[in-house]
Amino acid sequence: MAVGILEVNLISGKNLKRSDFLGKIDPYVEIQYKGQTRKSSVAKDGGRNPTWNDKLRWRAEFPGSGADYKLIVKVMDHDTFSTDDYIGEATVHVKELLEMGVEKGTAEIRPTKYNVVDSDLSFVGELLIGVSYSLLQDRAMDGEVFGGWKHSQFD
Repeated sequence: MAVGILEVNLISGKNLKRSDFLGKIDPYVEIQYKGQTRKSSVAKDGGRNPTWNDKLRWRAEFPGSGADYKLIVKVMDHDTFSTDDYIGEATVHVKELLEMGVEKGTAEIRPTKYNVVDSDLSFVGELLIGVSYSLLQDRAMDGEVFGGWKHSQFD
């Protein structure tokens, strides 16, 4: 099993559907990967066309447990005085990216547009997202000598 860093470059959104009839939206994104959630900053000035340029990272194993090698990207509208509103979500499949990263040491999906759909599967905007995966170099696993002692792993 290989261990690496999965990094999402959340760049921007376009034509995101307004969840409030009054005022503008303050969108942010929650990204889930295998039960771990990361949250972007809130784009206060972008309205329906936000720019984040946030980088979010996960420790990712491949092959790991389960077969759900995908990022669930939920777009939310931040509300100060009530619960945040769900705008929609996109899915980014990363199995092939992880396979290539394990084989070559690093792999990348260049910034790509992903459709955002609501719970009725209606189109509610798009996101521009790039994803990369890089293997971690775990020097302790190489059986190297540290200070005269050989470090090894026991099963």
